[in-house]
Amino acid sequence: RYCRVNVPDELLRDLLPGPVTLVLERSEELNKDLNPFTSLVGVRIPDHPFMRDLARACPGPLALTSANISSQGSTLTVLEFQDLWPQLSLVIDGGPIGDIQSPECRLGSTVVDLSVSGKFSIIRPGCALTPTVEILTKKYGLVPESS
Repeated sequence: RYCRVNVPDELLRDLLPGPVTLVLERSEELNKDLNPFTSLVGVRIPDHPFMRDLARACPGPLALTSANISSQGSTLTVLEFQDLWPQLSLVIDGGPIGDIQSPECRLGSTVVDLSVSGKFSIIRPGCALTPTVEILTKKYGLVPESS
């Protein structure tokens, strides 16, 4: 509804829900104030019960950002970004969003651009790089877009 999907539905089911953000061409239905300087939009369906329940309860898309300062490791619990609380209108503790002992969980989602048919481009390696690339190349025959 909010983006133009040019990959098989099965590919979407193989990567989502999970720690992968798919970058696709935005549709006209998406609010133009979201990502106003690009024709692309990142779509993520996390594999976290609280976030999925919240998304189901909302009538439209959720525009979210990470709870950390850019270039710092991802936070996994609300207490880890306590220094940002004074700048926020609301903080909801839905529980940890990953294994707090795992360094890989702090890498954030793997961000992959699928806006060019038959190709992909890794924007951020993130925590699911290897399985994501394997699915895209081996199962679907997509090729890395050259830089």
